[in-house]
Amino acid sequence: EFSPGDFDYLQVSSEIKDVFEYIKRYSPKTIEIEHKLQPFIPDFIPAVGDIDAFLKVPRPDGKPDNLGLLVLDEPSTKQSEPTVLSLWLTENSKQHNITQQIKVKSLENAEKNPKAIESWIESISELHRCKPPATVHYSRPMPDIESLMQEWSPEFEELLGKVGLPTAEMNCDLAEYIDMICAILDIPVYKSRIQPLHVLFSLYLEFKNSQ
Repeated sequence: EFSPGDFDYLQVSSEIKDVFEYIKRYSPKTIEIEHKLQPFIPDFIPAVGDIDAFLKVPRPDGKPDNLGLLVLDEPSTKQSEPTVLSLWLTENSKQHNITQQIKVKSLENAEKNPKAIESWIESISELHRCKPPATVHYSRPMPDIESLMQEWSPEFEELLGKVGLPTAEMNCDLAEYIDMICAILDIPVYKSRIQPLHVLFSLYLEFKNSQ
């Protein structure tokens, strides 16, 4: 509680002393603020792994570890295989022609450690499953896959329902059949048919995956 007597020893003017009297006379008002309970769902914040508690033991010599900057910082329970991680980085960066030393893992007494072999096979299988598709740079302008997947007009679909798509039994060679199929799908054909075929198979793969 405020008491003006605690400040009587101060050598101040009478005006300043009167200020202390005003402080004693003042009584704050209690204001009731209206509130209501409103439940809400917190925003989802994506994070990789658990939250770092910054409980790492520093080195005895006091030098920085540079974990996460120069060296990959992972939990000690399940760490990445250096060879598999190098293959992942090579595939994602698409830098296959760079001459670098590749770490090769050797397993002693492999017949006594089948779990390590199964983990290696599973890691390589996952690498092949998630491998990004090859990027092809066309020498001529080609339509994108999204535009080729647009629906045909009702008149054209009605005509195809009556006539049907050309089959492989037609009396024509392979080059003419490729030109015919690409023309129906609005894929331009130039002197070389390799790039139109790549667009055709990419369109087929995209359509198959979308179903």
